[in-house]
Amino acid sequence: MLIVRIGAMGDVLHAMPAVAALRAAHPEWFIGWVVEPRWLPLLQAESSQGGRGAAMPLVDRVYLAATREWKKRPFSRATLGDIASLRRELRSECFDLCVDMQGSIRSAVIGRMAGAKRLVGLDDPREAQAGWLYGTKVKTHAAHVVEQGCELLGAAVGEALHPARVELPVDEICEERCAARLAAMGDSAGLVLIAPGAGWGAKQWPAERYGAVAAALTGAGYRVLVNAYSAEDRLANEVVRASGGRATVFPCDMGELVALTRRVNLVIAGDTGPLHLAAALERPVVALFGPTDPARNGPYGTVSRVLRHGGERRDHRRLAEPEAGLLAITVDEVAGAALELLKTSRP
Repeated sequence: MLIVRIGAMGDVLHAMPAVAALRAAHPEWFIGWVVEPRWLPLLQAESSQGGRGAAMPLVDRVYLAATREWKKRPFSRATLGDIASLRRELRSECFDLCVDMQGSIRSAVIGRMAGAKRLVGLDDPREAQAGWLYGTKVKTHAAHVVEQGCELLGAAVGEALHPARVELPVDEICEERCAARLAAMGDSAGLVLIAPGAGWGAKQWPAERYGAVAAALTGAGYRVLVNAYSAEDRLANEVVRASGGRATVFPCDMGELVALTRRVNLVIAGDTGPLHLAAALERPVVALFGPTDPARNGPYGTVSRVLRHGGERRDHRRLAEPEAGLLAITVDEVAGAALELLKTSRP
């Protein structure tokens, strides 16, 4: 069978417990997954030699669909060649079943072009036109997207599935590199990772507040790292400046972020990929929610403190300014929740 869940990071992670449940029930099944190249390390380590194992524990094969790049140049020779190559690759597998766990037009098109005997998706997909391509539509009832994934996948195979523990790839190179970088920083009472970014502005708590939390935690003896794509990451450096230089920018790629998250005592973030990565790795989290509903998108399967004041309106519009309810969360609330979890957390 084939899973189509191209992105984004948090959505890929939210789909994994359902696939892990299916894998546990049917270890002999061949399961493939179509994903954006940037999220490949969530499914397969760079050091993987192919086949299931520590470097690729969940699926048997990963197929890359660079849809973000295709969208930029939809009619270029390179894009058309990539799409044709993916189509040949998928069709050569002769899939019995394909489940679109994304619900977008592009994911449904990829599911259709895979040529599986059955294509299954939600009866109310994110983009309504995607439903036109499904042979079977599934209605879900659960509140959380992780449980909805189990309903969808379970209905597709005719079995009851419940969220299972996820194993993420172990990339030995990234693990060694991360361990060496942390060792060079010296000892601390524990590591806290702040991930200040968000998919859009309405979900992003202010950098100066993250910095104030970092200052409070370093004052309590913890080392605070700030997730960044590069050493020049503007948002991460704003957090460090607001902390009075007490926090440290920790640039890493996706494989290194997985290795780092395994080692931290706590992650503080909004509704964003690193938060859901921490939950998948069963690391404690302090989650800051505004326009998105934690009952649907909150951290799943880990110890957490979810901060949301309740007056927020569920709103997935890509607004630039932080949502008013998110701004009601104070520095003292976040620092207090973090210190409470840190008392019992071990990496």
